[in-house]
Amino acid sequence: MRKNLVNPSDAPKRAGFTLLELLIVLAIILVIAAMVVPNLIGQQQGAMEKTTMATIKSIEKNPVGIWAADHDGTYFKGNGNEAWQAMMNPPAYKGRKLRPYISEPPTDAWGHVLQYEWTGDGHSKKQGALNPAVWSIGANGQDEGGSGDDINNWTSMVADGTN
Repeated sequence: MRKNLVNPSDAPKRAGFTLLELLIVLAIILVIAAMVVPNLIGQQQGAMEKTTMATIKSIEKNPVGIWAADHDGTYFKGNGNEAWQAMMNPPAYKGRKLRPYISEPPTDAWGHVLQYEWTGDGHSKKQGALNPAVWSIGANGQDEGGSGDDINNWTSMVADGTN
């Protein structure tokens, strides 16, 4: 026997969401994303700065510090790519063949090669320095000599207000 559908409430119900309900959910998701994404980007930048500072501190010990240990306490005199090339292919010292200190030039978290400077009597970045200057050119890719957004080994990140 066939049922007569006179009352609309007797009609079969359709499962699913209305367009309005979907738009409301989408709007809520967009509002939440707008609040969260800027915080995540800021945290990523801070993490890259901390990673770069850790890399610089590591480079000070090895290869730069080991070079000095192998060369009677004398750091490599020179700068930039010249220093990294010498550490990748060190010349013999006092008749001893030396193994490479690094296999490739060290880079920061953004993929830029780290900068190096040592004159032998203190580097120009900090007067009376006891160690060579090592710095990253930072996120903007511009060498500002260790200032601006550059990250260096002669100032503290805490003193600069960046944690």
